[in-house]
Amino acid sequence: MKIALINPNWRFDGSIYFGCREPHLPLELGIAGAMLEAAGHGVALIDAHLFSLSLQEIIAELTAYKPDMTVVTTAPTYLFWRCAPPELRVPQELCARIRDLSPVLVAVGPHGSTTPRAALRKLGVDFVLMGECEETITALAGGRSNVSGTCFRDNGSIRVIGGPVATRFVDLPPLVWPQEMIARHHHHHHRFDREKHGLGAEVEASRGCPYSCTFCAKENFRNGYRSRSPETTLTEVSRLRRRAKITVTTLPAVGAPYSSIRDGTCRRGYRGHPSRRR
Repeated sequence: MKIALINPNWRFDGSIYFGCREPHLPLELGIAGAMLEAAGHGVALIDAHLFSLSLQEIIAELTAYKPDMTVVTTAPTYLFWRCAPPELRVPQELCARIRDLSPVLVAVGPHGSTTPRAALRKLGVDFVLMGECEETITALAGGRSNVSGTCFRDNGSIRVIGGPVATRFVDLPPLVWPQEMIARHHHHHHRFDREKHGLGAEVEASRGCPYSCTFCAKENFRNGYRSRSPETTLTEVSRLRRRAKITVTTLPAVGAPYSSIRDGTCRRGYRGHPSRRR
């Protein structure tokens, strides 16, 4: 199966969104792409935000690729699912324009994780996925039905199966991003120690959070804390560093992996920049 994974070209005019508005690596789509390719599927990752693609350019890419399934995220990156733009204006406009370009249209993100029925109606998609989406996307691509964590129309009514799910995550191998994406990524996320020079990237070291900040929506889709092995995270960092002199932010990096990642980057001669943001 051919799957297109789309990060929309985000606009924030009139929005009360308080997260970082710079392009970031679409972590959930990168992980989903790796899982899909491991399962034998073809993947096209279209990051319209990073490449400043217009709706017409997105449509042109989809028309050329002819996907069997298209996935659209409703937040700029999984990093900001916990504090996403509250409105669905950008993904709603995109879904309306590409509705007829793919037999199956899927929405992922915090909006559907919290209010799946409303998101399904507003976006006009075939499926809304609740919670962390990577394994659920792979299950749908594999032809599975009645998958937990999905919302869809069934004989005129909206059906919800299960609730928000969590990806296993701990055994995720090091990700490899397309070079053209890395070459355009100039943002250094949460870096305040010095002036920013050169390229940047984000590496996800852990998911979930052991804390319970009242302002954070993590309970809806990413409550359970899990971490990749420090060695896996450091391997991903090292590969990025070999491809370009790049500043890497490890995220969220709360809990146990923090000191190991910090010490590992120092042993490799890198200036460590793990974010301890909760």
